[in-house]
Amino acid sequence: MTKPWLQDACSLVDAVRARDISPREAVQASLDAIAESSVNAFSFTDPQRALDWADRVDPDLPLAGVPIGVKELEKVEGWPQTEASLVFADRTAKTTATMVERLIAAGAVPVGLTTSSEIGFVNYVSTRLNGVTSNPWNPERTPGGSSGGSAAAVAGGLVPLATGGDGGGSIRIPAGYSGLFGLKSTFGRIPRGPRSDVGFLNVTLGCLSRSVRDTARWFDVCNGYDARDQFSLPRVDGWEQGLGSRNLKGLRVAIAPDLGATRLHSEVETLVREGAEWLAREAGMDVVDMPVKVPQNGIAWGLAGLWMILSVFGERWPECADLLTPELAMGASFLEHYRAEQAAAVEAFRIDMNESFADLFEQVDLVMCATNPYEAFPASGPPPFEIEGQFVDPFETGALTIPGNISGHPAVSVPIGRTASGLPVGLQVYGRRHDEPLLLDVALLVERERPWPLVAPGSPV
Repeated sequence: MTKPWLQDACSLVDAVRARDISPREAVQASLDAIAESSVNAFSFTDPQRALDWADRVDPDLPLAGVPIGVKELEKVEGWPQTEASLVFADRTAKTTATMVERLIAAGAVPVGLTTSSEIGFVNYVSTRLNGVTSNPWNPERTPGGSSGGSAAAVAGGLVPLATGGDGGGSIRIPAGYSGLFGLKSTFGRIPRGPRSDVGFLNVTLGCLSRSVRDTARWFDVCNGYDARDQFSLPRVDGWEQGLGSRNLKGLRVAIAPDLGATRLHSEVETLVREGAEWLAREAGMDVVDMPVKVPQNGIAWGLAGLWMILSVFGERWPECADLLTPELAMGASFLEHYRAEQAAAVEAFRIDMNESFADLFEQVDLVMCATNPYEAFPASGPPPFEIEGQFVDPFETGALTIPGNISGHPAVSVPIGRTASGLPVGLQVYGRRHDEPLLLDVALLVERERPWPLVAPGSPV
């Protein structure tokens, strides 16, 4: 059996073009590894269709022969469209998501659907439909969520790339917990759809990757306007070609590991602060000593998304309530109490967040903080728990990532070190809207000077 590709996706494309490996061999190796894996990263695979796709790949395409996982909240025609929910266990997709269509056209080969939390509601993966997904770095811990299956698949050596979506940190959180690179782009950069909801204008699409250049190539393939997404941005070219071309010297940066928003585990705070200060020195950035405190109202934001339950489940609600995972059922119990006052509080929160970020970026070019407040928690999810003797509210798990979704600003999560227990920690860097290429260059410097493991030790499992 051929081993699955354990380097980055771009190097696999090079190997395909050099005829060192065929697309069929690469795809079959991933399918074999998925079948043997114990992390539960995939909820569905389609070996025959994947191999048929592989046999038709043009080696000159930018993602020629790269096996990818597709987050199960994205549609692939003919594959299950479950939303990770028992409610839709028997539903099949009638269309393919725009991003996935663009990936297939670029030579990528979807091999199956990666696990997600139910309708993407929480930042770990434990559902009644698919069970618990584990972190390849430590199977007792979560890979994060909601794109947790994608993170586990890439970090676990099963596929070199997988799709992700980020509505509150769902690319960056699993990237941070799983030792991967993750870019949450400016809102609208990659089109959603077809039939995309408008929602709270907070969800962006992207990938979980092993390298900066893989993500850059992904955006070369996937970004650009589409008529079925009224908020999609015009196409921008040269993401990979422009890597490393921007001068980082003299950029003004604020270093605020906690964003003034939440408590950090001391070990995480130390790693993030040391990593951020090293990065600023290495790049020749100017550190601006300034207070950073972004608005916080996680409960209001959590309640704001409850209407999605009605939107997703439609006429099945409320009869389907008994089929939901406990977290979603608990959230749904607040539906009847959601009033105009809560909606007004959410709108005020959004305005405050936007003003806060505008004030920040009038004074600095970048803001560095932690991706997650602590290392990966238990795989089955975070009940209320303590860190260093202090109670931690589960609502705080997205305190450092949600601001970027509300404001629409881009941010990257870059592996910056590991805790004493060996779990990865992510450094998050925020930039101005539309400044993703600058963030990629910042991440590229970290990758070159402090390279991270491309897969978890011992992978594939």
